[in-house]
Amino acid sequence: MTKTMRIGIIGSGGIAHAHINQYKKLADVEIVGVADVVPGKAKQFVEAQGLGGAQPFEDHRKLLELDLDGVSICTPNVSHHQTTVDALRAGKNVLLEKPMSVTLAEAIDMVETQRESGKMLTIGFQPRYDPNMKLVQDIVQSGKLGKVYYVETGGGRRRGMPGGTFIRKELAGAGAMADIGCYSLDMALNAMGYPKPLTVSAYTSNYFGTNPLYHPQASQFEVEDFGVALVRFEGDLVLQFKISWAMHMDSLGSTMFLGSEGGLKVNPHGTGNWSGVWDGKVGNMTLFHDFMGQQTSTPVPVIEHQKDLFFEKVRDFVEAVREDRPAPIPGDQILIQQAIIDGVLRSAESKREVAIELP
Repeated sequence: MTKTMRIGIIGSGGIAHAHINQYKKLADVEIVGVADVVPGKAKQFVEAQGLGGAQPFEDHRKLLELDLDGVSICTPNVSHHQTTVDALRAGKNVLLEKPMSVTLAEAIDMVETQRESGKMLTIGFQPRYDPNMKLVQDIVQSGKLGKVYYVETGGGRRRGMPGGTFIRKELAGAGAMADIGCYSLDMALNAMGYPKPLTVSAYTSNYFGTNPLYHPQASQFEVEDFGVALVRFEGDLVLQFKISWAMHMDSLGSTMFLGSEGGLKVNPHGTGNWSGVWDGKVGNMTLFHDFMGQQTSTPVPVIEHQKDLFFEKVRDFVEAVREDRPAPIPGDQILIQQAIIDGVLRSAESKREVAIELP
């Protein structure tokens, strides 16, 4: 008989609903507790979701005293670090929503705690479960492109600015760079095997978020809505990273991998104000190369699928815990992109290139 997995939820905001909806689809999974610092909010969530015997808490540490196989952490960005560290120290496996943390120091502490605890820390990048993302990785790592020397990634929404906790620095830590930029970075870095970053030179702005013509909470907007950076890596590789929540442009372009023997262009999926970023499916792809001495291009067939990527993420976490497998998307890997985002924010603030130092 399959063991029932006992899961807790920390944070009962919008993204927690997405987690609960996926856990409900899984047999042998029981939500036994929900925690939220807002008085009464966890209780309201439990009742609204019909979670039956799940216990509500206002202190996540009380939730962690329960017998749990794992927790989903769905809190605002600024509390990712402490809730994750507390959960790992309490002997719980963790599925943490992106971005991993606010600062590099926090991410390092989270990874060190994970190693000390022997528990799992996996980060919630559901786009990885699109088979086309795996196809991009396979092409880049196949050698067909030769030596990859330049990568361009990012994306931009013409209009797609969130509000609430996403725009307050004390809760989010950062804006578009962390919110949707982390997806773009994961797509490119994972395809290349997560190389080690060395330096970053960056610029950020928030001309749209702070303008009441474009955002109803302009007076509360404290983070960046646009950013661009040049990142240098070991192995003579550079990456141009650009992201935008809002702009007077239809697109910031494709993701591109330039190599000595070929190039790969990957277009984002979808249309409209909230499209243009890598938080979901992949659009059409093209391989540029020479054949018989002639320049040519080959369309890469997109793999059609009906996968619910968020469900795949949650299911993989549960199965990895059940089968005692390594973390599907390990924290010590995502630490590298957190170092880049940290460098972007430091560089933009100081208006100069900064070094990225990893332990």
